[in-house]
Amino acid sequence: MQKILIIGATSAIAEAVAQRFAAQGRTLYLLARNQERLQMLAADLKVRGASEVFQGEFDANDFASHAERLKKVVTDMGGLDTVLIAHGTLGDQKACEADVQKTLAELNTNAISAISLLTHLANHFEQQRHGTIAVIGSVAGDRGRQSNYVYGTAKGALGIFLQGLRNRLHKSGVQVLTIKPGFVDTPMTAAFPKGPLWANPEKIAGDIEKAIEKRRNVLYTPGFWWLIMFIIKSIPEATFKRASL
Repeated sequence: MQKILIIGATSAIAEAVAQRFAAQGRTLYLLARNQERLQMLAADLKVRGASEVFQGEFDANDFASHAERLKKVVTDMGGLDTVLIAHGTLGDQKACEADVQKTLAELNTNAISAISLLTHLANHFEQQRHGTIAVIGSVAGDRGRQSNYVYGTAKGALGIFLQGLRNRLHKSGVQVLTIKPGFVDTPMTAAFPKGPLWANPEKIAGDIEKAIEKRRNVLYTPGFWWLIMFIIKSIPEATFKRASL
């Protein structure tokens, strides 16, 4: 795990993960939309011990650019061992209900763009017969709820895709890790009231690092979310549809 690509590198969780990799002296390639923040992050990671930091402005919804961008990543670093896909948005559910274009935009950003990237990455890792693909999904993808079912649909679709990819790539020795955080205190969730179920990005990053090291398949983080979602998934539909969730 020496050469690492992070897509959506300026998200709070991705930054926390990158800091851990930097402290291990890894070579990092950072992709995100905000070039100014990328430059600041790259400088910080070099100070923290990264052996080398590449960076590039990148729009995940520009599907046509994916193949060439990933080729450039591999060329610039001289290989690729690990990728973390961490980009995404938390859209306005009510706005999506009123406008199908907003719904489709959320599905593109949170599912289709990642699936496009994963299709190219899977072929690379399958050919080299080693590596790790880690993708940040969400516990929201485990069951549709009226409060965020557009976002949940995207993460659910992404989770199913990763299950199939894991099955396909296992024989090639490639790890596919599905990361399912619960509530995380980040700029994206700044407007939400916080409570005891909320975690900080550093906690999530530590769990991701351990899951990669242990070659886990699925990570609920913090761990108690596995039990919470097990209970939620076990509620009969006839009862669940009456719940205000």
